[in-house]
Amino acid sequence: MAFIYIKPELKQDMTRLSDILNIPEPLLISANLHADLDVFYFPGLHVQAGKEAPAAETYEEMKILVNRQPKLEHEKWLTNRAVHDSQTLKQEMEKIADCFPFVTYHIIGRSVLGQPIYELNIGEENAEKRTHINASFHANEWITTSVLMKWIKEYCLSLCKDEQVFGFSPVQLFRMTKLSIVPLVNPDGVDLVLHGPGHLGLERKTLDEMNEYQPDYREWKANINGVDLNNQFPSFWEIEKQRKPPKAPSYRDYPGDAPLTEPEAAAMRNLIVRRPPDRLVALHTQGEEIYWGYKGYEPRESADVIQTFERFSGYKGVRYIDSYAGFRDWFIHHFGKEGYTVELGKGKNPLPLEQFDDIYCKSRGILWASCFFEG
Repeated sequence: MAFIYIKPELKQDMTRLSDILNIPEPLLISANLHADLDVFYFPGLHVQAGKEAPAAETYEEMKILVNRQPKLEHEKWLTNRAVHDSQTLKQEMEKIADCFPFVTYHIIGRSVLGQPIYELNIGEENAEKRTHINASFHANEWITTSVLMKWIKEYCLSLCKDEQVFGFSPVQLFRMTKLSIVPLVNPDGVDLVLHGPGHLGLERKTLDEMNEYQPDYREWKANINGVDLNNQFPSFWEIEKQRKPPKAPSYRDYPGDAPLTEPEAAAMRNLIVRRPPDRLVALHTQGEEIYWGYKGYEPRESADVIQTFERFSGYKGVRYIDSYAGFRDWFIHHFGKEGYTVELGKGKNPLPLEQFDDIYCKSRGILWASCFFEG
């Protein structure tokens, strides 16, 4: 992380430090919540910044030191599109947390193969509202992770500059809303789609049978057990079990033998139950639609929020679809709060990376608006 050693007394005036660094005060407070007394983290600078610098004894020395440090403005990884498997995702999260120390992440559970499932948090510690966003419930929808990770970096950079985006003040959103982000719900499945079973050290026989002997795993949607993670939640699960064609583990659509049998689904359920968010946004592909209702359990404010999402994206809001046992379905059903499934892009899954720029351009406004609450 970018930091310098400073005289501890200097940290008592965060307002002055904010002026010196030209970084919003709430970000500095959040970045330094758990810092040692003589260590000061400053977001938005290169990770190597401050490593060789002497300790700052005065505010004037602090200003000189910071002005000499390398900035992040020309770092290509912050703006480039990227495909993320489980390993590159971890590397990307580490870089983000190093450069923007107001971002934290931790493991909320593990996949069938024992791979970590991460949650990132961004926002003021005592923010009044909480929004949860997730991606890649379905393995062949890996592009949703790419979209979400690029937006996280955009949000972090915009926070440091405090430049308005879509009419929103990033720092106001940071103070208003704590973000809970799970960028890769299904790491085993995504790795299988991107790299094949050999990368995971798995035998092909069982997987090939579940995959109906297709020549590759591009269309694999399930977790590595052949269970559709978005059909695993206890909201009319029995209906989904009865009507879905697969009656055994399959590359797609099999809801399992019971709700929450899969560790990835259980981890997501536990995350939400521990601290239910005020709003949930699930990124999927494809169709350029946003599903926002569920059998009348959705709150009234969803009807207003969906209009904002439509305006920023050009996507079509759809209130009711023929759906049961999904993560969003369960959330709306059991908590009566806002839940949205955003179907990114158009075409056949997996959508090609060539669509990324168009998808990102249309969907980023939804992600910004998901942080904002009226009143």
